[in-house]
Amino acid sequence: MLRIEVMSEPPVVTRRSLRNARKKRERRISIVGIFGELLITCGVLVFLFLGWQLWLNDLILGAVDNKDAAELSKVWDTTNNFTDDEPQITTKDYGDPVVSTAPAEGKTFAVMYVPRFGKDWVREIAEGTGLTDVLNTRRIGHYDNSQMPGEIGNFAVAAHRLTYGAPFKDINLLRAGDKVYVKTEKGYYTYVVRNLEYVDRHGVGVLYKVPQTEGKDPTARVMTIMSCNPVWSTAERIIAYAVYESWRPITAGPPAEIAPLVNAKP
Repeated sequence: MLRIEVMSEPPVVTRRSLRNARKKRERRISIVGIFGELLITCGVLVFLFLGWQLWLNDLILGAVDNKDAAELSKVWDTTNNFTDDEPQITTKDYGDPVVSTAPAEGKTFAVMYVPRFGKDWVREIAEGTGLTDVLNTRRIGHYDNSQMPGEIGNFAVAAHRLTYGAPFKDINLLRAGDKVYVKTEKGYYTYVVRNLEYVDRHGVGVLYKVPQTEGKDPTARVMTIMSCNPVWSTAERIIAYAVYESWRPITAGPPAEIAPLVNAKP
């Protein structure tokens, strides 16, 4: 049986149909374009936030922390009736350092000056290394099982290298011979950087009384300064070791190298 198929007529193209088709294409292009612009905008905002959080915010908070530590230092000067008008003796031997007892967890008991980190760098040291109560409050933490400033053994501290003011951002810049000054209500303790070491994040040997030597009785006064490494990771720790050099009471005035910063008016 013969079947005859009737071919449909091709659609009639009119100006209206062309305009409608063009509008549909433009609408699809507009949606894709808007979505792309949103992605770009979100990316820019993320980078701006990271820049704020990881760089500018640390600069701002670091300046605030410098000011807070300097003000605390001034309080101790006032408590001990020291003024920078008094002559400072720089060569006198004041004997064995006075060692304070460890304070309560979270309490600030010292400030640290490291000229290598900047001429106005000074930060607070608090007892303990908990995140919420010490390290994330932008302070340097003192390991509560380690020794106090000037005590025979290992005075060990740690702080963030990134975010929360980044106190130890430049720890990798420390060099042998650099001075580290720790001030408490009793006086100034001077340590001299000896070397840097990189250890696994679980390397607790750096906290022994004699670093990396378990069970040995200490005969020297050392300081262990610790932070994360690399900067963007917690895979390992960077350690700066320093050895005790001298101490001086607050009434004798600050060591010459940090005297301009210590004596600066608020």
